[in-house]
Amino acid sequence: MALVALRRAMYRAGFLDRERLPVPVVVIGNITVGGTGKTPLVIYLASALRALGRRPGIISRGYRGDAAQVIEATTGSDPGVVGDEPLLLAGRSGCPVFVGGDRVAAARALLAAHPECDVILADDGLQHYRLFRDVEIAMFDQRGVMNGWFLPAGPLREPVSRLARVDAMVLNGIAVPPAPTLDRPVFVMHLLDESFHRLDDPRATCSAADLAGKTLHAVAGIGAPQRFFDRLKTMELSFAEHPFADHHSYCEADLALAGDAILTTEKDAVKLARLRLPLPVWVLPVTAEVSPDLAAFVLEKLDGQPSA
Repeated sequence: MALVALRRAMYRAGFLDRERLPVPVVVIGNITVGGTGKTPLVIYLASALRALGRRPGIISRGYRGDAAQVIEATTGSDPGVVGDEPLLLAGRSGCPVFVGGDRVAAARALLAAHPECDVILADDGLQHYRLFRDVEIAMFDQRGVMNGWFLPAGPLREPVSRLARVDAMVLNGIAVPPAPTLDRPVFVMHLLDESFHRLDDPRATCSAADLAGKTLHAVAGIGAPQRFFDRLKTMELSFAEHPFADHHSYCEADLALAGDAILTTEKDAVKLARLRLPLPVWVLPVTAEVSPDLAAFVLEKLDGQPSA
């Protein structure tokens, strides 16, 4: 962690160059490893900014994708190449999505291909200091900082004191901060369930009541699988739990299950769609709601205050 702190200090002091893009950059990230709900928040923010007249583009590292260079993620992309989250972002956000380990190169490629974009949303870019950012948003879920230790003994990528320099904190599904807010503005995100839809035919939908009494398997390879299982339990569904590691690359043997149906998340669905599975798969989309108005806060930062 001393090296991380030194690198951050060198960027802040100007010993290492930060690259500024011709459009503002909003970074959504966290100081811990593991999923905290960044993808639904990016989708929410992209949609809200579009409704306010902005034209966002999205950049992502494409975790566990095999792309050797910057590439655009589209609804027809291979999740094994671009990663599962960029593929989901491309399908849900309505915005151009570019993937690359070098966020600066990804953003420049996006702007070259889509010059109409007037703001960049950087998914999970809090520690990518070379990219100059105008707004930083840090996320937490109910797990907070967990044991409070740095990697590899714990989840922390950076010290909690790093939160003093972000512009806002977003709490996923909780009203009481699980970590010190350090006087930063706090927003609360809730995920609203929609109807299930069939993986092989999104036009076919069903409710939880339609699935009651069936032999179900719940499959989740996300940062916090239990969050998905708990959501299904609130719908009074009974099922066998099948948790997998975040970004798990599924094979057909993983889901050689007997019963009536498989229930899964949107993030998992983009990978399961390429497999031949023995059971119908029902996908549960979610839509984020954030209060107070995070998009208005971001625009105020971009339009009414100096860059951070």
